Amino acid sequence: MAAEVTKEKVLEVLRDCYDPEIPVNIVDLGLVYDIKIDGPKVEITMTLTALGCPLADEVLSDIKLRVEEIEGVEECTINLTYDPPWTPDRMSEEAKWELGLI
Repeated sequence: MAAEVTKEKVLEVLRDCYDPEIPVNIVDLGLVYDIKIDGPKVEITMTLTALGCPLADEVLSDIKLRVEEIEGVEECTINLTYDPPWTPDRMSEEAKWELGLI
């Protein structure tokens, strides 16, 4: 029997994914807007800190690779959106502390 894929497991893995320009994981940066799980399929809706990010392909590839390594996940789809646009207000308090914003 395949392992159950949970949002918590996906978030745990996403906390190991970083925006290369900011030393904070994508979850604490507030880049992940939604995670949908349908059996072995995971769909992530997220944004990037800037439109036209030159390292977007690397970030998205890293996310897909890491999520697909979770036991029970067969496919990860990433929907990139800029609506609503990302702002530093979306960051967790920990991320703001780490970056010296509070």
